[in-house]
Amino acid sequence: MEKGLLSCKAQKMKLVILMNDAHTEAINQTIQYMKEHLDEPMTTEQLADLAGYSPYHFSRVFKRVTGISLRQYLSALRVESGKIELLQSPSLLVKIGLSIGLASPGTFNTRFKQFVGLSPKRFRSTTESLHRYVNQYEHKPIAWAEEERHALPRIHCRIEAPEAFRGMIYVGLFPRPVPDQKPVSGTAVNLKNRTCTLTGIPTGTYYVLAAGIPWSLNPKDYFLLSKSLRGKREEPVHIDEETDLAVNITLREPLPYDPPIVVNLPLLLFEKDRNNSAR
Repeated sequence: MEKGLLSCKAQKMKLVILMNDAHTEAINQTIQYMKEHLDEPMTTEQLADLAGYSPYHFSRVFKRVTGISLRQYLSALRVESGKIELLQSPSLLVKIGLSIGLASPGTFNTRFKQFVGLSPKRFRSTTESLHRYVNQYEHKPIAWAEEERHALPRIHCRIEAPEAFRGMIYVGLFPRPVPDQKPVSGTAVNLKNRTCTLTGIPTGTYYVLAAGIPWSLNPKDYFLLSKSLRGKREEPVHIDEETDLAVNITLREPLPYDPPIVVNLPLLLFEKDRNNSAR
């Protein structure tokens, strides 16, 4: 009897794994379609039909696989595509919004600034200077204000990265499980340092997300992050005034369904460094 129960449980587990694999593959194919048709209108019903699901079931599966809603993912894809076009053809700024499915240049500018943290024009004009700024830390440590480590609430993070990784690791607390806006608290580590402390955190519920970006002489590699390492704490953290939490984050290679990292990470590093220097 016991062997029969174990066999039944094993079969159910195998079925769940197969279903999850099928869901992931369907979402991967949907995301690829979205990337190839950003200049076209897309509805949940249309994409659900392509995946072979009902709209309700498709929306649930999409959020379970990617961590965010279809609408949020599509918006991030369009902004990410705008970043790519800005870095490749800055002279086409006025036309970019229309080419990625947004109604007007004004809509593109508003959405871009909301996600990335600055206007499309400023994004393009600051990439080279921010690239040089980040690269100064390839051979020297980041000296954050030590007094921050003693303030509550706080989260101590230990980052596990591949031994061969050399680059900047960004860590932040985000309202959603996707880095599509400025974090409520963020920091960065470099060299062999793989620990950091997040402070100045408002009460609320957040997601701990991390990205590892290898050192590069190409500015685009710091702003188009589809190949960067990813890491997150699977469960959100709940912050109150007395929170003192330790978390471990393991960086991994990106997966096809990972949402784009659209926030401007070098800009966040520059702003934090400037704020710490002013104290």
